[in-house]
Amino acid sequence: MPDTRSMRQGTNIFQRFGNTVRKFFSETVGELKRVSWPSRQEAIRLTEIVIAVIFLMALVLGGLDWVYAKIFGAILGG
Repeated sequence: MPDTRSMRQGTNIFQRFGNTVRKFFSETVGELKRVSWPSRQEAIRLTEIVIAVIFLMALVLGGLDWVYAKIFGAILGG
């Protein structure tokens, strides 16, 4: 088994950085190949759910903001 210290001494910082980046992308591609991707129909359905939840939360938060603005306006006399 080769000694990693002696291997590091033979390479400069740019080579080590390049090797690290290459390893990162290689491992990333390997992980992406193992992902179970949703079907197109499933992705569309999930996207619709996310948009509906965002819209609902915007209404709730907007309503709370309006209520609190009225309450503080009445308290502060504005």
